[in-house]
Amino acid sequence: MMIWNSLLIAFSVLLPLINPLGSALVFVGLVGEAPSSVYHSLARKIAINNVIFLVTFELLGATILRFFGISLPIVQLSGGIVIAAMGWSVLNERDARANSRNKQEETEIHEEDLKEHLNQKAFYPFTFPVTSGPGTLVALLTVTARSSNRDLSKDVLAHIGIFLAIIVLSLLVYIAYAYAPKLTKVIAPSTAHGILRVMAFILLCIGVQIAWNGLSVLLTQIIKP
Repeated sequence: MMIWNSLLIAFSVLLPLINPLGSALVFVGLVGEAPSSVYHSLARKIAINNVIFLVTFELLGATILRFFGISLPIVQLSGGIVIAAMGWSVLNERDARANSRNKQEETEIHEEDLKEHLNQKAFYPFTFPVTSGPGTLVALLTVTARSSNRDLSKDVLAHIGIFLAIIVLSLLVYIAYAYAPKLTKVIAPSTAHGILRVMAFILLCIGVQIAWNGLSVLLTQIIKP
Protein backbone atom coordinates (compact mmCIF):
# COMPACT_ATOMS: atom_id res chain seq x y z
CA MET A 1 0.00 0.00 0.00
CA MET A 2 2.82 2.39 0.88
CA ILE A 3 4.49 1.71 -2.49
CA TRP A 4 1.34 2.45 -4.50
CA ASN A 5 0.54 5.54 -2.48
CA SER A 6 4.05 6.92 -2.99
CA LEU A 7 3.99 5.95 -6.70
CA LEU A 8 0.68 7.73 -7.35
CA ILE A 9 1.74 10.88 -5.52
CA ALA A 10 5.10 11.08 -7.28
CA PHE A 11 3.55 10.33 -10.67
CA SER A 12 0.82 12.94 -10.22
CA VAL A 13 3.30 15.61 -9.14
CA LEU A 14 5.98 14.95 -11.77
CA LEU A 15 3.79 14.23 -14.82
CA PRO A 16 2.75 17.83 -15.55
CA LEU A 17 6.31 19.02 -14.98
CA ILE A 18 7.97 16.46 -17.26
CA ASN A 19 5.01 16.62 -19.69
CA PRO A 20 6.22 14.02 -22.24
CA LEU A 21 3.97 15.18 -25.11
CA GLY A 22 4.71 18.86 -24.67
CA SER A 23 8.43 18.20 -24.27
CA ALA A 24 8.36 16.02 -27.39
CA LEU A 25 7.27 18.98 -29.52
CA VAL A 26 10.13 21.08 -28.14
CA PHE A 27 12.42 18.09 -28.72
CA VAL A 28 11.45 17.99 -32.41
CA GLY A 29 12.17 21.69 -32.71
CA LEU A 30 15.65 21.22 -31.27
CA VAL A 31 16.57 18.08 -33.25
CA GLY A 32 14.93 18.89 -36.60
CA GLU A 33 14.73 16.43 -39.48
CA ALA A 34 16.46 13.13 -38.76
CA PRO A 35 15.84 9.44 -39.56
CA SER A 36 13.50 7.52 -37.27
CA SER A 37 16.43 5.35 -36.16
CA VAL A 38 18.19 8.45 -34.84
CA TYR A 39 15.07 9.52 -32.94
CA HIS A 40 14.60 6.05 -31.44
CA SER A 41 18.24 5.76 -30.40
CA LEU A 42 18.29 9.25 -28.92
CA ALA A 43 14.95 8.75 -27.14
CA ARG A 44 16.23 5.53 -25.55
CA LYS A 45 19.38 7.27 -24.34
CA ILE A 46 17.39 10.21 -22.93
CA ALA A 47 14.96 7.89 -21.12
CA ILE A 48 17.84 5.97 -19.51
CA ASN A 49 19.59 9.22 -18.60
CA ASN A 50 16.36 10.51 -17.10
CA VAL A 51 15.99 7.46 -14.84
CA ILE A 52 19.61 7.65 -13.66
CA PHE A 53 19.46 11.42 -13.20
CA LEU A 54 16.21 11.53 -11.23
CA VAL A 55 16.97 8.47 -9.08
CA THR A 56 20.41 9.88 -8.23
CA PHE A 57 18.89 13.23 -7.39
CA GLU A 58 16.16 11.58 -5.33
CA LEU A 59 18.72 9.75 -3.23
CA LEU A 60 21.51 12.34 -3.09
CA GLY A 61 20.00 15.65 -4.20
CA ALA A 62 19.48 17.21 -0.80
CA THR A 63 22.92 16.04 0.36
CA ILE A 64 24.64 17.40 -2.76
CA LEU A 65 22.95 20.80 -2.41
CA ARG A 66 23.90 21.01 1.27
CA PHE A 67 27.48 19.97 0.48
CA PHE A 68 27.91 22.81 -2.01
CA GLY A 69 25.83 25.22 0.04
CA ILE A 70 23.23 25.62 -2.71
CA SER A 71 19.67 26.49 -1.75
CA LEU A 72 16.53 25.46 -3.65
CA PRO A 73 15.77 29.09 -4.66
CA ILE A 74 19.20 29.30 -6.32
CA VAL A 75 18.48 26.04 -8.20
CA GLN A 76 15.16 27.50 -9.35
CA LEU A 77 16.68 30.82 -10.42
CA SER A 78 19.63 29.31 -12.31
CA GLY A 79 17.64 26.51 -13.92
CA GLY A 80 14.83 28.88 -14.89
CA ILE A 81 17.30 31.10 -16.72
CA VAL A 82 18.65 28.08 -18.65
CA ILE A 83 15.15 26.93 -19.65
CA ALA A 84 14.13 30.45 -20.67
CA ALA A 85 17.27 30.77 -22.82
CA MET A 86 16.47 27.51 -24.62
CA GLY A 87 12.88 28.59 -25.23
CA TRP A 88 14.10 31.93 -26.58
CA SER A 89 16.52 30.15 -28.91
CA VAL A 90 13.82 27.95 -30.44
CA LEU A 91 11.34 30.83 -30.57
CA ASN A 92 13.76 32.98 -32.59
CA GLU A 93 14.94 30.30 -35.01
CA ARG A 94 15.14 32.14 -38.34
CA ASP A 95 13.76 29.61 -40.78
CA ALA A 96 12.75 26.27 -39.33
CA ARG A 97 11.80 24.82 -42.72
CA ALA A 98 15.10 25.80 -44.32
CA ASN A 99 16.98 24.36 -41.36
CA SER A 100 14.96 21.17 -41.69
CA ARG A 101 15.90 20.82 -45.37
CA ASN A 102 19.55 21.44 -44.57
CA LYS A 103 19.51 18.88 -41.77
CA GLN A 104 17.78 16.38 -44.02
CA GLU A 105 20.53 16.74 -46.64
CA GLU A 106 23.18 16.38 -43.96
CA THR A 107 21.40 13.31 -42.57
CA GLU A 108 21.46 11.54 -45.91
CA ILE A 109 25.24 11.91 -46.10
CA HIS A 110 26.37 11.99 -42.47
CA GLU A 111 23.80 10.02 -40.49
CA GLU A 112 26.38 8.55 -38.14
CA ASP A 113 27.95 11.96 -37.54
CA LEU A 114 24.51 13.42 -36.83
CA LYS A 115 23.72 10.59 -34.41
CA GLU A 116 27.00 11.12 -32.58
CA HIS A 117 26.45 14.89 -32.49
CA LEU A 118 22.96 14.47 -31.00
CA ASN A 119 24.11 11.81 -28.54
CA GLN A 120 26.54 14.37 -27.12
CA LYS A 121 23.47 16.45 -26.24
CA ALA A 122 21.53 13.51 -24.79
CA PHE A 123 22.06 14.65 -21.20
CA TYR A 124 22.37 18.39 -21.68
CA PRO A 125 20.11 19.89 -22.88
CA PHE A 126 17.75 17.01 -23.86
CA THR A 127 17.57 15.27 -20.45
CA PHE A 128 18.25 18.36 -18.36
CA PRO A 129 16.57 20.81 -18.60
CA VAL A 130 14.24 19.95 -21.55
CA THR A 131 12.86 16.72 -20.05
CA SER A 132 13.52 17.15 -16.34
CA GLY A 133 14.17 20.76 -15.40
CA PRO A 134 14.71 22.56 -12.10
CA GLY A 135 10.98 22.50 -11.35
CA THR A 136 11.04 18.71 -11.61
CA LEU A 137 14.05 18.49 -9.29
CA VAL A 138 12.48 20.77 -6.68
CA ALA A 139 9.21 18.80 -6.84
CA LEU A 140 11.13 15.53 -6.55
CA LEU A 141 12.94 16.79 -3.45
CA THR A 142 9.60 17.83 -1.98
CA VAL A 143 7.99 14.44 -2.67
CA THR A 144 11.03 12.63 -1.26
CA ALA A 145 10.95 14.72 1.91
CA ARG A 146 7.22 14.11 2.28
CA SER A 147 7.70 10.34 1.87
CA SER A 148 10.49 10.10 4.42
CA ASN A 149 9.53 8.30 7.60
CA ARG A 150 11.26 7.41 10.81
CA ASP A 151 10.26 3.83 10.13
CA LEU A 152 13.02 2.42 7.91
CA SER A 153 10.80 -0.17 6.23
CA LYS A 154 8.18 2.44 5.29
CA ASP A 155 10.93 4.78 4.09
CA VAL A 156 12.31 2.09 1.77
CA LEU A 157 8.85 1.30 0.41
CA ALA A 158 8.20 4.99 -0.24
CA HIS A 159 11.46 5.32 -2.19
CA ILE A 160 10.57 2.22 -4.22
CA GLY A 161 7.26 3.85 -5.14
CA ILE A 162 9.01 7.04 -6.27
CA PHE A 163 11.49 4.95 -8.25
CA LEU A 164 8.66 3.13 -10.03
CA ALA A 165 7.01 6.47 -10.86
CA ILE A 166 10.27 7.66 -12.41
CA ILE A 167 10.48 4.46 -14.49
CA VAL A 168 6.93 4.88 -15.80
CA LEU A 169 7.45 8.55 -16.63
CA SER A 170 10.72 7.82 -18.41
CA LEU A 171 8.99 5.12 -20.46
CA LEU A 172 6.39 7.69 -21.51
CA VAL A 173 9.22 10.05 -22.42
CA TYR A 174 10.80 7.37 -24.61
CA ILE A 175 7.54 6.70 -26.46
CA ALA A 176 6.81 10.41 -26.96
CA TYR A 177 10.34 11.27 -28.10
CA ALA A 178 10.83 8.21 -30.31
CA TYR A 179 7.64 8.98 -32.24
CA ALA A 180 7.86 12.76 -31.96
CA PRO A 181 8.27 13.31 -35.75
CA LYS A 182 5.02 11.42 -36.36
CA LEU A 183 3.24 13.79 -34.01
CA THR A 184 4.16 16.69 -36.27
CA LYS A 185 3.53 14.80 -39.52
CA VAL A 186 -0.07 14.15 -38.56
CA ILE A 187 -0.73 17.87 -38.93
CA ALA A 188 0.16 20.38 -41.65
CA PRO A 189 3.75 21.73 -41.64
CA SER A 190 2.58 25.29 -41.07
CA THR A 191 0.46 24.16 -38.12
CA ALA A 192 3.34 22.11 -36.70
CA HIS A 193 5.61 25.12 -37.14
CA GLY A 194 3.13 27.25 -35.21
CA ILE A 195 2.76 24.66 -32.45
CA LEU A 196 6.53 24.49 -32.05
CA ARG A 197 6.65 28.27 -31.70
CA VAL A 198 3.86 28.19 -29.12
CA MET A 199 5.61 25.40 -27.17
CA ALA A 200 8.86 27.38 -27.33
CA PHE A 201 7.04 30.40 -25.91
CA ILE A 202 5.52 28.24 -23.16
CA LEU A 203 8.99 26.86 -22.40
CA LEU A 204 10.25 30.45 -22.17
CA CYS A 205 7.40 31.34 -19.79
CA ILE A 206 8.03 28.24 -17.67
CA GLY A 207 11.69 29.21 -17.38
CA VAL A 208 10.80 32.76 -16.36
CA GLN A 209 8.24 31.48 -13.85
CA ILE A 210 10.72 29.05 -12.28
CA ALA A 211 13.38 31.78 -12.14
CA TRP A 212 10.89 34.20 -10.57
CA ASN A 213 9.86 31.63 -7.96
CA GLY A 214 13.47 31.35 -6.87
CA LEU A 215 14.13 35.09 -7.11
CA SER A 216 11.04 36.01 -5.11
CA VAL A 217 12.20 33.79 -2.23
CA LEU A 218 15.68 35.34 -2.35
CA LEU A 219 14.24 38.87 -2.42
CA THR A 220 12.00 38.05 0.53
CA GLN A 221 15.05 36.91 2.47
CA ILE A 222 16.86 40.15 1.63
CA ILE A 223 14.09 42.60 2.53
CA LYS A 224 12.84 40.58 5.49
CA PRO A 225 13.23 42.77 8.59
